[in-house]
Amino acid sequence: MTSLLYPTTNLTQVEQLNIVRGEGIYVYDDNGNRYLEGLAALWCSALGYGNEELIDAITTQLKTLPFSHMFGGRTHQVARDLADTLSELVPIENARIFLANSGSEANDSHIKMLHYYFNVIGKPQKKKIIAFDRSYHGVTMAAAALTGLPVMHTHFDVPVEALGILRAECPHYYHGQHNGESENEYVSRLVADVEALIEREGAHTIAAFVAEPIGGAAGVVVPPESYFIALQKVLSRHDILFWADEVICGFGRTGNDFGSTTMQIQPQLMSLAKQLSAAYIPISAAIIPGFMYEAMLEPSNQLGIFGHGYTYTGHPVAAATAMKAIEIYRRDKLFEHAAEVGAYMQSRLQEFSEHPLVGEVRGKGLIAAVELVSNKQKRQGFPNGQVGQTARLYCQNNGLLIRAVSGNCLAFCPPLIITRDQIDEMIEQFSGALSQTMDFVRKNSLLS
Repeated sequence: MTSLLYPTTNLTQVEQLNIVRGEGIYVYDDNGNRYLEGLAALWCSALGYGNEELIDAITTQLKTLPFSHMFGGRTHQVARDLADTLSELVPIENARIFLANSGSEANDSHIKMLHYYFNVIGKPQKKKIIAFDRSYHGVTMAAAALTGLPVMHTHFDVPVEALGILRAECPHYYHGQHNGESENEYVSRLVADVEALIEREGAHTIAAFVAEPIGGAAGVVVPPESYFIALQKVLSRHDILFWADEVICGFGRTGNDFGSTTMQIQPQLMSLAKQLSAAYIPISAAIIPGFMYEAMLEPSNQLGIFGHGYTYTGHPVAAATAMKAIEIYRRDKLFEHAAEVGAYMQSRLQEFSEHPLVGEVRGKGLIAAVELVSNKQKRQGFPNGQVGQTARLYCQNNGLLIRAVSGNCLAFCPPLIITRDQIDEMIEQFSGALSQTMDFVRKNSLLS
């Protein structure tokens, strides 16, 4: 074992799979075994491995300008081009783009900019942020506070209360519904709960509501169709900004340009990362509306500085990579391709909906989850993540790499370039693993 401290890992169970190369939607380990990347690595390898256009864009930029910072009035064209391209793409009026290096940094930056904005417009109490329980928004101290997964807080003393983070119920109808409650009734109840929370806390103290259009680490939770429509009416009435965390859902993942389009969200703030560069180089973006930017100009002039930024903000190689990735997405119509093959993937996964271990199959476009349960009638999960991890390992042994998230939810998120034939291959691998998991469950008497 090396001296490396591994991220998001059981530190007693490291170095179990050594990936040495990738090609297309496949990766290979040090024993020569081939695996289909069923989760696009970590929801991010949109264009797969070995894309020569991206490699050429990186190489050309390295030879031209491998690095230049953007502090104190210094600039370079490729980052400006990327910002202008993103401003045209996103559904935010007069969007301004702050570039960072990860989704966590983008979300952390948003918290700081929200504080800055409401301070300079004379509303210093308006700092709280509502986020879902079960949500994931990153692991920096501030972004981890937004995250609603207790395992990401334990032992870290994450400043949830100090940052004024409030929780709303994750809108997962499958688990959250009351007996006999229709989906519309469920939405009405959850949205009413959010409004009651706002009234208790005081709208004058709440800056924003942050949510992924589809909650990835929550178990690929797809809210009911009417949820965000109804929620946004409440937020608008109380002058609370909607912040869409598009780190996973952005750039075609749900079959549209952004998850916000798929889920009928009209955000004022957006966070982008992962597929922004197809994962070839780290880069992210925190996007704010023009009215926020305009309010920040004179205060920065008075201080002589806008006191936020990173050494690698707007890194020219990362910006060039993102520009090329966006060019490929548009030219090859990969958002439309994701909608088409995504519908096929969803239909193939639905074939497992009657399996005795499967509680729910859900998703949009090329993101989905199959949730394993111990009792289908009661929608009762397994008491820990053992069954999900067992199924994940069987998938790996069958040549398919996916993740078990939120306990026993098996997540699928293949590269956007996947074909129908490759989806069939993925389904066949998963089918065999699910049968092996069923044998494991029966052998250990885990059904209830």
